[in-house]
Amino acid sequence: MSKLVGSVREAVQAVGLTDGMTISFHHHLRNGDYVLNMVLAEIAGMGLKDLNVNASSIFDVHEPIIEHIKKKVVTGLEVNYMGGKVGRAISEGILEKPVIFRSHGGRAGDMDRGAAKVDVAFIAAPCADDMGNMSGKYGPSACGSLGYAFSDAMCAKKVVVITDHLVPYPLLDCSIPEGYVDVVVQVDKIGDASRIVSGTTKITRDPVGLRIAYLASQVVKHSGYLKDGFSFQTGAGGASLAVAKYVEEMMEKEGIKGSFCMGGITGYLVSMMEKGYFETILDVQCFDLAAIASIRDNKNHQEISATRYASPAAKSCAVDSLDVVILGATQVDTDFNVNVHTDSNGYIMGGSGGHCDTAKGAKLAIVVAPLIRARLPLIVDQVLCKSTPGETIDVIVTQRGIAVNPKNQKLKEALIAAHLPVKDIRELKRMAEEIAGVPKAVTCTGRVVANVLYRDGTLMDTIRKKA
Repeated sequence: MSKLVGSVREAVQAVGLTDGMTISFHHHLRNGDYVLNMVLAEIAGMGLKDLNVNASSIFDVHEPIIEHIKKKVVTGLEVNYMGGKVGRAISEGILEKPVIFRSHGGRAGDMDRGAAKVDVAFIAAPCADDMGNMSGKYGPSACGSLGYAFSDAMCAKKVVVITDHLVPYPLLDCSIPEGYVDVVVQVDKIGDASRIVSGTTKITRDPVGLRIAYLASQVVKHSGYLKDGFSFQTGAGGASLAVAKYVEEMMEKEGIKGSFCMGGITGYLVSMMEKGYFETILDVQCFDLAAIASIRDNKNHQEISATRYASPAAKSCAVDSLDVVILGATQVDTDFNVNVHTDSNGYIMGGSGGHCDTAKGAKLAIVVAPLIRARLPLIVDQVLCKSTPGETIDVIVTQRGIAVNPKNQKLKEALIAAHLPVKDIRELKRMAEEIAGVPKAVTCTGRVVANVLYRDGTLMDTIRKKA
C-alpha cells in the first residue's frame, strides 16, 4: 500500500476538493515557499472557484494569489500575517469578504476547537515517506520546525503532503505521523530554504537601535525576572537580537542559567543555548539555517506545535510560562495599545503572529521601537488597528525614553531608582511631535476589509478600505 499519487492535480482529485471549500497552508518556508502558489495554480487550472484559503501567513512570494482573488478562484482569506504586496491589494478592497486575522495561538485554538474548519490541508513537507510521515528537519528544502502545520494535519478533514524529498518507509525522526495523512505527492521543489531568512537576522549596528536595545535590557535587569530559571522570547530583527546580546552579557556576568527561550529561532538564540545560558529551545518556527541545523542535531532544541506554543484553547501552553518577551510595533497609542497589522497610513503590512499571545502570557511584555519612523511619530492618540490590547503591554522602550504602563507602578519605581529615563507616554508623544510635527490624521472610512480577532476568537478591531 502507498498513498503516493503522481501529481498535485491527482491529489486534489483524490481528496474530492470542490467549489466553496476551505484549504489551508503553513508558512515555514516563508518567502521561499512554492507550495501555496503551486496548488492554487493547479486548482485554477481545474476550474475550481469560491475557495477559502486559511494560510498561517502570506508573504510577498504569494503575490499570485491576487490574480486568483480577481478571478474568484479565492473568495475568502484567513491569515495570521500578511506581507505588504498582498496587504496593499486587500487594503484597496480587492476581496469582497473581509479577511480574518488571527494570532498564531488563536489560529491553533480555533482549529483545535472547530471554530476554523478546514476541508483540505496542503502541507509542504521537506521530507516524507510514501505513507505521509513527515519532517521539516531533513532534505534540500529543510525548514526546521513544522510547528504551525500540526493543527492543519490534525484538524483538517483531508490532508495532502507535498514533498520534494521522498524517503523509504518508515521515516525516522518523524514530526507529524502518517495517521493524519490521506495523500502524498512528490514534486521537483517545494521551496527555497535560503529565503526563509526575511530581513535582517543580525544584531543591529544602528546607534538608535543599539540604544533602544540597551535600555530594554536594563528594563529586564531591574524587573526582577533575570535570575536562574529565566525564560525569554525575542524576535529575529536586528534590535531584538541586540537585546538578546545585552541579556546574554548580563547572564554571563551574574552566572545566571535560564530555563528556555523561544520565538523566531535564530542562530543567536541557538548560540545562547549551546553556551549554557538556556537549558532548551522551544521552537515553533526556525528563522535561519543555523536554527534548522540545530533542531536537527541538538536534542535540547525541541520542536513544538502552535497549540503547545500559544493556544488559549489548550489546558496550558508555553507562553503562560514565559517571563519576558521583546516585541515590535508600527504604532502605539497613549493607552499602550499596539498596532502591528498596518503601517502608519493604514495599509495592511503585517499581523499579530504571536504578538498578542506572548504579551498576554508573559510576565513582562516589552515593546521596542524608534520614537520616529519614516518621519512619523510612533506614539499616537489611537492606533489605526488594535493588534494587542494595552492592558497586556508593560513597557514601551524608545531611544528617547521608557514608558511604563500605569498598571505596573512597582516596576516604574524600580526603573526610576535605577536612573533610567522613565517618561510618561504622553511626554514621549509630545517629544516625537516636536521633532517630526503632528502627523495628518489618517481616516479609513470605506467598507471593512479585515476583521482582527483576539487570541480567544473575539473581534478586537476592524481594518477599513483605503480610498
